[in-house]
Amino acid sequence: MQKAHDFTKGPIFRQLIGFTMPVLAALCLQAMYGAVDLAVVGWFGSSADVSAVSTGSQIMQTVTMIVTGLSMGTTVLLGQKLGQKRENEAGKVVGAAVCLFGALALILTVVMLLVAAPFVRLMHAPEEAFTNTVAYVSVCSGGLVFIVAYNLLGSVFRGLGDSKTPLLAVGIACVGNVIGDLLFVAVLGMASAGAALATALSQMVSVVLCLRIIKRRGLPFPFSKKDIGFHWPVIGQTVNIGFPIALQDGLVSVSFLVLLAIVNGLGLIASAGMGVAEKLCAFIMLVPSAFMQALSAFVAQNIGAGENARANRAVGCGMAFSFGLGVVIAWLAFFHGDLLASIFGSGNREVVLAAADYLKAYAIDTLLVSFLFCFLGYFNGCGRTKFVLIQGVVGAFLVRIPVAYLVSKQADVTLFHIGLATPCSTVVQIALCFGYFFWIKKSEAAKTASLQTALKTNPKDKYSKHTTKYMLKRSKG
Repeated sequence: MQKAHDFTKGPIFRQLIGFTMPVLAALCLQAMYGAVDLAVVGWFGSSADVSAVSTGSQIMQTVTMIVTGLSMGTTVLLGQKLGQKRENEAGKVVGAAVCLFGALALILTVVMLLVAAPFVRLMHAPEEAFTNTVAYVSVCSGGLVFIVAYNLLGSVFRGLGDSKTPLLAVGIACVGNVIGDLLFVAVLGMASAGAALATALSQMVSVVLCLRIIKRRGLPFPFSKKDIGFHWPVIGQTVNIGFPIALQDGLVSVSFLVLLAIVNGLGLIASAGMGVAEKLCAFIMLVPSAFMQALSAFVAQNIGAGENARANRAVGCGMAFSFGLGVVIAWLAFFHGDLLASIFGSGNREVVLAAADYLKAYAIDTLLVSFLFCFLGYFNGCGRTKFVLIQGVVGAFLVRIPVAYLVSKQADVTLFHIGLATPCSTVVQIALCFGYFFWIKKSEAAKTASLQTALKTNPKDKYSKHTTKYMLKRSKG
């Protein structure tokens, strides 16, 4: 039987980094799906094909982010149960998630197949790329069941503290995706539809592999067929944690779709250039994204065990390490964006230069999100996901979109100017996170003082004394 990793004991830095690195590698390989699609299409297709894959993959990324955000509810709830040593309840968390995400997969598949064309039209996809974009979205939508299943399985593994198994699964699938892209796009000439088909099939490989690993190793808690069902109290808890994250991720992704729609209005080169840049941005954001996912699981276990102070220290470690790597990545993106962009668009110099211009703005954001994403991982692990939703909406719809829209109306606007809307929103979000974090600390200090007073005023009440000491430990961590 597989064992869950205990994050409540031992050296924080070594455990956090050891857990984060496989998450980072898995995210990197997962980002390779869309990157390889775009690279192969860029080498063997036209600018219209590149635009189709960039717009279509951005639409699918929005759907995937919603699923990933919702699955975070399973990660956090499972981590808290294990931290509380309530393994007997962990089986129902997984069983309820199977039913919840199974229903979600069916609904999303039907909806996306029906709205593919109208959605692409809403995105202002260039006319030359409209048909190919619809084909890409439709084929990917047909494989949504595998995308949902993979994210669910990944959330379970992260809740167990296991980041190596998803890395293995996605690594093998990524190799399959490369082979599929070369076959369907380069050899058979299926362009954007072929890239989408390769992606869907490789996701299926990931799911099959993860299921085989679970079957062979087992889970570190009792789990049987009777645990699989619509356990509504558990589903309610999962949704209560995961839905605000999913909504926040979805709305943030929608804000980037709006940015893409604004840029699409500037012409085919700008559209393709932003598409290339966004694929690179997916890699640029991998380090802070990995720490956000890792901290969500790390903090969840420690909060469940009452180790609040340990959870706080983990956030500081994550920020320091993430920022250090962010400096290197920002330097590459700002000063060598054309070199990076040439990987995907070497056949069109105009596209490369447009992408490099956009990357300069993202280089600034790379430094800022090192702090923002670690904060979000902490709040997710604490279960304070409603705040995560609020700060995401404020940043996306009160800052990012208005700034991008106003800038786009100026004369001689460039992708760099439009891209600056993103670091502007991040600054505001960091300020909100700092304020909320210190408000939490102040509330915990007040609660601790209140509990200490209760302990002193009821020295002879054994029941009250026992309960107050327990709550005091949890509040102080």
